[in-house]
Amino acid sequence: MEILETSRPGKGPGKPANADASAASTLADTIAAANADGRIPRVGFVSLGCPKALVDSERILTQLRTEGYQVTAEYADADVVVVNTCGFIDSAKAESLEVIGEALAENGKVIVTGCMGVEESAIRKVHPSVLSVTGPQQYEEVVRAVHSAAPPRADHNPYLDLVPPQGVKLTPRHYAYLKISEGCNHRCSFCIIPSMRGDLVSRPVGDVLSEAERLVKAGVKELLVISQDTSAYGVDVKFRSGFWNGRPVRTRMTELCEALSELGVWTRLHYVYPYPHVDEIIGLMANNKVLPYLDIPFQHASPRVLKLMKRPAFEDKTLARIKKWREQCPDLTLRSTFIVGFPGETEDDFKYLLDWMSEAQLDRVGCFQYSPVEGAPANLLADQVPDEVKQDRWERFMEHQQAISTARLAKRVGREIDVLIDEVEEEGAIGRSSADAPEIDGCVYVTTDQAVKPGDIVRVRVTDSDEYDLYAEQI
Repeated sequence: MEILETSRPGKGPGKPANADASAASTLADTIAAANADGRIPRVGFVSLGCPKALVDSERILTQLRTEGYQVTAEYADADVVVVNTCGFIDSAKAESLEVIGEALAENGKVIVTGCMGVEESAIRKVHPSVLSVTGPQQYEEVVRAVHSAAPPRADHNPYLDLVPPQGVKLTPRHYAYLKISEGCNHRCSFCIIPSMRGDLVSRPVGDVLSEAERLVKAGVKELLVISQDTSAYGVDVKFRSGFWNGRPVRTRMTELCEALSELGVWTRLHYVYPYPHVDEIIGLMANNKVLPYLDIPFQHASPRVLKLMKRPAFEDKTLARIKKWREQCPDLTLRSTFIVGFPGETEDDFKYLLDWMSEAQLDRVGCFQYSPVEGAPANLLADQVPDEVKQDRWERFMEHQQAISTARLAKRVGREIDVLIDEVEEEGAIGRSSADAPEIDGCVYVTTDQAVKPGDIVRVRVTDSDEYDLYAEQI
């Protein structure tokens, strides 16, 4: 049975139909390259959850490859299997337990890590035979557990089996996630991330920029900046200056983006809270220094629900700021996620949200029905919303936003835009514009008679659109 895969729950409605197949193909290519030298021992790897967990998986695999381990896509070929779990919501925990069980049944030697690893007793209650359980970011413990289960070869020479400077990546060669911090200082009532990953810890700005530089030298055309709270980068170190290429750079989002713009590739910002200093980033977008794309997890619009969520948001000023941002940067794309059916949400709160969406005119939106998470304070709130009401509100929300998305994309017909090619098929090429993040947003389907390949940035003219995607001809 084939393993080594990634799974990212919470994909938005614009997910390409072939996104999972594309990710699997990319991963298979990575595995084939990693195993080219035919060395042993072999490790199987399953990475579940968000891009931040994917980066954790990449770090573990990079260390194991440095020590001479191979990565295999078959349970039967693996000396041990590592499962990087997701524990954000109950459905993700259920998927993690299912995958652990599958790995045990197919291989028998399983190491568990990741966000659900903080609940070791829950994992061992279902799967008592797992070899070890660790939480997120515990890279050294995972590597030690692999050593114990499948010792590295004593004659391994790292100088003869070099890992690329950018490390092992589980994304296509032309884009990569750049994690700038760990943890979060917020205490949203529906979230247990701080209990799993701790408070905010910003990576040294010099380390972040040096990693970005290595990725670009390796052929990356798009850097996707991720964290739990990108806007808070540097808060924990009081925005102190670090050094990159011999010059000082402040550990702060604006200065980081300024420096990244010098690398000459697309830079896309995810998980941005709408703090006041985010206004500074809009100017960089207007001047083409970073992509005009902001991923802001608003989660709701009703002031009462936001208060129950303990969200660091200012709903009354957000619409005015969005209007100002678009005046300054007309090409700005706004993506967000929302939760419907949160405890205490009334029909009036929900209608307020729909009215707010009509005013905000967001471009890319994902929506989730509230799901209780063990340990989250929201579980104790009164007035839990019945499942059938959650489903009804979710359907109404998606229908409402679909109409907004359709209208906004229709306005792009006739325009000329740049598209980063992700894959090439007989019928043409599939890529993304500045408005489309991989895996979660829509695609641009390009008709072309020219030779193009993944990673190319081509100029196209948009000829048609639908609810989530664009169709274009290469110029």
